[in-house]
Amino acid sequence: MNISSITSSLNMLNNETQKTSDVSDKSFQNMLNNAISEVNNHQLKGYDSMEQIATGKVTNLQEAVQRIEEAELSMKLALEVKNKAVNAYKEIMRMQI
Repeated sequence: MNISSITSSLNMLNNETQKTSDVSDKSFQNMLNNAISEVNNHQLKGYDSMEQIATGKVTNLQEAVQRIEEAELSMKLALEVKNKAVNAYKEIMRMQI
């Protein structure tokens, strides 16, 4: 039994695991950033629509109301996801080792 081959195999596995975790960390971060920017874009479009309605410059009222509703729903979804994540974190912190 050659111990050096086992150690080299373990080192290779550790290196691959670290590379995978680095990539997944970046992709999760990118996913969160994209989701936040998407919610922000919906909010900005909703505010623009509200401003157009208030000033009477709206060309299509139905589209303006739809953008406002999309902004509201995307914000509600983001808040619910945040609440679920916080609750999951609290539950994990309550676990005994």
